[in-house]
Amino acid sequence: MKTVLITGCSSGYGLETARHFHASGWTVVATMRRPATSVLPTDERVRLLQLDVTRPESIAAAVEAAGPLDALVNNAGIGVVGAFEATPMAHIRKVFETNTFGVMAMCQAVIPQFRARRSGVIVNVTSTVTLAPMPLAAAYTASKMAIEGFTGSLAHELAAFDIRAKLVEPGYAPTTRFAENTDIRVEDLIPEAYAAFAAPIFAGFAQPALVTRESDVAEVVWQAVNDVSGRLRFPAGADALALAGGLWQPK
Repeated sequence: MKTVLITGCSSGYGLETARHFHASGWTVVATMRRPATSVLPTDERVRLLQLDVTRPESIAAAVEAAGPLDALVNNAGIGVVGAFEATPMAHIRKVFETNTFGVMAMCQAVIPQFRARRSGVIVNVTSTVTLAPMPLAAAYTASKMAIEGFTGSLAHELAAFDIRAKLVEPGYAPTTRFAENTDIRVEDLIPEAYAAFAAPIFAGFAQPALVTRESDVAEVVWQAVNDVSGRLRFPAGADALALAGGLWQPK
């Protein structure tokens, strides 16, 4: 029986991905910063662990407790939407600590066991902001673009040890808690000078032409984990597929 460790399982993509892998017969190590409650199945194939990907000691403890792994899914992330000019550098650093350095640290923590066994797969979840320029998302885009380049390079060096590295690029999912995973309000990042520019953009968020469902991302993560073709990028969701194919551009 195979085992996957998934970060950021308290809600959204991570939670749905954990459910999908469990339903497909895998053992799931579901991690989150505050694992007090969970709507995951309660059986011997689900293990709930505390994990803060910005803390090295938390990563070390979780990876040790998880034991041998067949797959790592780096899903944990925080968002920031607003004018870059108004976004505090302290918050930008916080976004990078989770979205970029947290992913890198998790990879570094599991690669040794994968290399020793000459098997394993790492899936890093980024975003469709890496597929097309999006307004009011400069800092967030930078944090995810860094992981795109990192994963592409990592895939080459890990292939020498029969380890696969993949990217899953979800689109916009209005039902996820993307905006709640941060301690700064969107309205605080839209100065008056940007109000007229931002208004139609937020109107578009409220009524998107195409969206991504949480189940779309879970299914594509499953496909990426099981892919042996050498493919690197896996768009997830109707809008992601349209962007990847050059068929649609965000407003």
